[in-house]
Amino acid sequence: MMRRFWLSMLVAVAPWASATDWQLSEHCPAGFQLDEGRCYFASLYSDYRSLQDSGVGGLKTGLPEIRDGFSPQQIDLGRLLFFDPLLSGDQSIACSSCHQPDKAFTDGLPLSRGIHNRLAARSAPSLWNVGFLKTLFWDARATTLEQQAEGPLYAEHEMGNTPEQLLSSLSQNAIYHELFAQAFPGMGLSLEAVYSALAAFEASLISLNSRYDLYAHGFHNALNAQEIAGMNIFRSFVARCAECHTPPLFTNQQLAVLGTPEPEGRALDIGAEGPTGDRSLRGGFKVPSLRNIELTAPYMHSGRFKSLRETVEFYTKGRGHAVPEGEHLSIHWHIWEPKLTDAELDRLVDFLRTLTDQSFMPIIPERVPSGLPVGGQTQHPSSLAMGDKP
Repeated sequence: MMRRFWLSMLVAVAPWASATDWQLSEHCPAGFQLDEGRCYFASLYSDYRSLQDSGVGGLKTGLPEIRDGFSPQQIDLGRLLFFDPLLSGDQSIACSSCHQPDKAFTDGLPLSRGIHNRLAARSAPSLWNVGFLKTLFWDARATTLEQQAEGPLYAEHEMGNTPEQLLSSLSQNAIYHELFAQAFPGMGLSLEAVYSALAAFEASLISLNSRYDLYAHGFHNALNAQEIAGMNIFRSFVARCAECHTPPLFTNQQLAVLGTPEPEGRALDIGAEGPTGDRSLRGGFKVPSLRNIELTAPYMHSGRFKSLRETVEFYTKGRGHAVPEGEHLSIHWHIWEPKLTDAELDRLVDFLRTLTDQSFMPIIPERVPSGLPVGGQTQHPSSLAMGDKP
């Protein structure tokens, strides 16, 4: 209790630095170009045709529209908020606690843990490339990054805050008053600005420079023979991986009922049936992107599988083989019985590892405006952020 009192006092009087010591970045993150004060996405993929024109699994396939057009200051403010435990109800965890950069913005747990070590219902999905996604959460219940931000902030088993407390905590901090004025001139500090800043930062997380991408852009020596063999299996009409995990995002952004087994002792997670009320989506979840999949174990919505090899093997064991007795699920028609060999499964894993890329990792702040410890306890080997003066 005494420790929490002193933490609250530190936040209330503002930390040892004054507001004038903080200046938000005027530069766009990697992958974006500055145009009239706004950051816009730029990529070789922008020159390629859409999926409809290039076919499923095509290497030179265009990306869906990204959420961009935020200012550098808004993105940088969102970065500081993302790593600041001030946003949680007891000031113990930040967004980055469950979305840790070195784990591809996941947390390495089967089910995430929130304040007071409370167990979340599902695993933490990666945030790489979320600016391209049309729906968020495993059950696709949010349609904007702002809606997604509100979920963990106010969920009792996650960050456990309330809108009133969040606004009060930020309002008592002189540094945040100044930074919100920089990022949102004329609007200042408000809950809407908080959600917008978090959305701006998350939309800036781009991962499109893997060895697979080099191969797709024409540098064919980027992959070895085993990895190319795995890619061909991935794209084949036998395995059919690419029909749901469609390049270049490696997701078709649809919901799919797979019949994935739950961890021992846990009841069936009804998934998208919950927010939609659609019985055919019982046990259905969003098809996740496979970008940086090597770094995001354990796998599936409940972290059921510990390794990539175990995960790909699930798909070749037969349609609906893991559905609990008494459940009648509408298994996605792509999930059938490809009967892949052990060698083919190994080659699939080889290929999936070529999708690893964190070259555009944002700079992790060494301090945050609240003066609290930087959330997630994760440090990336880099210099101080442009917005942080030593």
